Amino acid sequence: MPSMISRENLSGLIPEPVTQGIIKGAIQGSAVLRMGRRLPNMTSKTQSMNVLDALPVAYWVNGDSGFKNTTNVEWDKKKIVAEEIAVIVPIPEAVLDDSNYDIWGETRPLLEQTFGKKIDSTILFGADKPSSFRKSLYETAQDVGNIVTASGDTFADIMGEDGVIAKVEESGFLATGAMAAVRMKAKLRGLVDTTGQPIFKSDMQSATRYALDGFPLDFPMNGSFEYNKALMIVGDFSQLVYAVRQDITFKIFDQGVVQDPSTKEIVYNLMQNDMVALRAVMRLGWEIPNPVNAFQPDESKRSPFAVYAPAGASAANAEPTARTAAKSVK
Repeated sequence: MPSMISRENLSGLIPEPVTQGIIKGAIQGSAVLRMGRRLPNMTSKTQSMNVLDALPVAYWVNGDSGFKNTTNVEWDKKKIVAEEIAVIVPIPEAVLDDSNYDIWGETRPLLEQTFGKKIDSTILFGADKPSSFRKSLYETAQDVGNIVTASGDTFADIMGEDGVIAKVEESGFLATGAMAAVRMKAKLRGLVDTTGQPIFKSDMQSATRYALDGFPLDFPMNGSFEYNKALMIVGDFSQLVYAVRQDITFKIFDQGVVQDPSTKEIVYNLMQNDMVALRAVMRLGWEIPNPVNAFQPDESKRSPFAVYAPAGASAANAEPTARTAAKSVK
């Protein structure tokens, strides 16, 4: 009887303890999840959150015999819906025959990278998002007008009283972090004080750690940041919450076909191509609570996030206010 690679032969490639390791790796591979707030794991596909929707109001009592007034406190429910993210990694059997090749060591960072990129691009810009997911950070900021278009004064665009950080504060939140396109590094390095020293680097002997107004600035390196739409997204990242419904699970296939999702064309035939396939699946959901606050009670005008848009961004990508539109004219 001819020999074959069975599922039992391959199961040792994915030892049990590494599942949690991959969850942590996927989070580290995602700039969004690193800065967001993780909630307890979901116990079902949907999970409700109570969000403050109306603030109490206090009243003065008129004299000793005056009547005390009543007030109301209201909560709204927002739902986190878990959706599936998955990837299939085809592996030639010839590679598995090479005992000196650490197949798991090579595959793991690729899985972390592709999961992180997909999560970031969906949450930041809504790319390829499931229909049940809420609008992205970019779209949420755009809807309330929290967009500042780049002018010739980068420092004022970001730090000024009409800058992108101020947009977050006008919505009643304090910015705790920012994400930016890699090309923003050059712009920030070019901002110098009167002595010619970089503003955002205090120690010339150590590696540059970029920060704005005391909070960290992250540059996603997984290819998820759409710099044609935004140079930077600033916000209160405690208002970005996510929950895991299903930890990453794996399954090994030594038979079957792999099809192109778009064309349905067969890309690999595992039997004919002498291959096996590793499938990784996880499920998670996210939400922006955006509770009412004393600064902006109207949710249609309130967003914990704001966008620093590139000059010349199209109307479809950015809707600048009259102020930012005027600033962008050079």
